[in-house]
Amino acid sequence: MKNIKRYLPISLLVAGVSTWVSCSPKETEVVVEPIDETYAVQTGTMLINVDTLYTEFENPWGMTWLSDGRMLVTEKKGEILIFKDDKFTGEKVQGLPEVWTQGQSGLLDIAAHPKFEENGWIYISYGKQMPDSASSTTIMRFKLEGNNAVNQEELIQSLPAWKSNQHYGSRIVFDNDGYLYYSSGERGNTPTNAQDLTNSHGKVHRINDDGTIPTDNPFVGTEGAEASIWTYGNRNPQGLYFDKENNRLYETEHGPQGGDELNLLEKGKNYGWPVITWGIGYDDKPVSDIQEKEGMEQPLTYYVPSIATSGVTMVTSDKYPAWKGDMLIGALKKMHINRVDMNGAVAGEQEIMLQDIGRVRQVSQSPDGYIYAITEGTGLMVKLIPIR
Repeated sequence: MKNIKRYLPISLLVAGVSTWVSCSPKETEVVVEPIDETYAVQTGTMLINVDTLYTEFENPWGMTWLSDGRMLVTEKKGEILIFKDDKFTGEKVQGLPEVWTQGQSGLLDIAAHPKFEENGWIYISYGKQMPDSASSTTIMRFKLEGNNAVNQEELIQSLPAWKSNQHYGSRIVFDNDGYLYYSSGERGNTPTNAQDLTNSHGKVHRINDDGTIPTDNPFVGTEGAEASIWTYGNRNPQGLYFDKENNRLYETEHGPQGGDELNLLEKGKNYGWPVITWGIGYDDKPVSDIQEKEGMEQPLTYYVPSIATSGVTMVTSDKYPAWKGDMLIGALKKMHINRVDMNGAVAGEQEIMLQDIGRVRQVSQSPDGYIYAITEGTGLMVKLIPIR
């Protein structure tokens, strides 16, 4: 664990009601407003206020911030809600594509381009209806003209289209070089998709921001392989995070009963599903009789029983000194935020925070350094305000 004691002097200064600063030629009193701790929550290492910003979500999925300060949040049923200054404006993005909303499909993640202020691109992932009741995880981009989605471009689909309404994956992140990574689940009814390089399912993909394929992707030139594949053997990855300081790509994925994983993803590697797993099937029978195999990667940490890992972020903000560098993972089934104490890319002790707040679908850090979470069931957006 981190040595939290080194932060105590700062905390004590912040907690003071007032302080004096010597200035020339006169002294000026600087008044620090006291913090209301009536509803504060004590976590293992920090005291925080949980500020509830919104209470009327149905199935929120993804969130992103724009350079003008607006925040966009997707609803699985096919809507994007517009927030400003931590308040719902009452407005929604208009003119979005029709989405397939059966089962786990719908409008899923959203991400603003790293250079949004220059180019205006916004990216979404969604389940698209295909012929014969099949569907496909699809990535598209658009720009905003007022609140209207214009200049829509479909970039890539996970193919072949599949007759299943499960395991779409579909998180979106960008790296330092502007490459886009998106996750695609193995679609549930055919776990072996994840080991088959000739299809897109059960993989994390890497594309250029216009949907073309980078020439240095690991399976470019491999006969029959999908050239967009970055990693494979990923069951249903519903969390992606790119650590910009260290150039590391992290992923969370659902196991069956047990075997949820936090992974460090590396180019071309195989993460094992369904050949190796720490979980068992929904019929209570083993999916596999092995948990390790040469040539297949082990998770940084795994969960038995399942917590149903969803969105993930790393705390990089100085506002949370005791959490800095740690991973925060949304837990759907267990309805909390899971904090993983990280030492570089090594997972250490863990903490359950905000138990029973709801099915935490996504946890994100805003551009100004605050942690936000959105939940299903309780329909919340909350902001974690650090006290000390």
